Amino acid sequence: MSKNKALVFAYHTVGFECLSTLLDHGFEVPLVITHEDSPTENIWFRSVRELCLKRNIPFITPSDLNDSELIEQLQSYQPDYLFSFYYRHMIPQQILEIAKVAALNMHGSLLPKYRGRVPINWAVLHGETKTGATLHIMEAKPDAGDIVHQKAIPILPDETAYEVFNKVAIVAKTALEEVIPDLLTGEFSRRPNRLQEGSYFGARKPEDGRIDWQKNAQEVYNLFRAVAPPYPGAFTEIANNKYVIHQAMLASPPFRQNNPSLGLQVVDNRIYGFCGDDRAILVIQLICNDQEVSPADLQQILLSTTKV
Repeated sequence: MSKNKALVFAYHTVGFECLSTLLDHGFEVPLVITHEDSPTENIWFRSVRELCLKRNIPFITPSDLNDSELIEQLQSYQPDYLFSFYYRHMIPQQILEIAKVAALNMHGSLLPKYRGRVPINWAVLHGETKTGATLHIMEAKPDAGDIVHQKAIPILPDETAYEVFNKVAIVAKTALEEVIPDLLTGEFSRRPNRLQEGSYFGARKPEDGRIDWQKNAQEVYNLFRAVAPPYPGAFTEIANNKYVIHQAMLASPPFRQNNPSLGLQVVDNRIYGFCGDDRAILVIQLICNDQEVSPADLQQILLSTTKV
């Protein structure tokens, strides 16, 4: 007998892609649990809510997963599986235990590395050269259960977290597709998730995009890549105004200047960000108050602040 009934907790592009995959491969999904979009967030990703409406799947957006009535409702479905695809809240143990076969989560890293929040952004920030997607057993402890399937993708030197995320969404879908035949039988392999070999990271805030120009150019460039739009962006402040770097690259060949002032400077009608190792990043697009700042504009701003 096929093990194909699943409750799905899903959000974001990975939620959209993985829910679509389950439906396309014969899973019965009587209910999807998702989130209301936040009015304060830049919604650049695909909508699980819209997918449910298109495919006539009932969905709910509960604010409290510990609500007793909600738990009774979920128990009534008697699902074989519970899936979490980029759902943003920890799922209580009492709900995880509803699944007859297993509760499974798709995580955007090569576990055990980068457990926790926004793993792709952290991986880019730390200059990793690869990441991927991991389907694993859910436990009360985040991203700690046995690994069921895992696929890797390269992180190229100039890719932003947004570009890497789009690649991870594709590989997450592929990883799920590859293991679905085993899931439908209820017999699938699993291996230990060796937490001592990995790492855990928390959420990031827009303030974490503040640039420390004392750091070396590669570190500053990695920060830019990790938080580049549609994320809030890497920024610096001049005269109490925030300047956000929207496009940049490492200066090549390595730009060096004797005793430069750290931070944004204009050289040969180009904007550079000078760093603590006497190297620089080339700023291709700089934004302040939603307006693009040209090299000439920045030069005037820097001159006026120097005079003050």
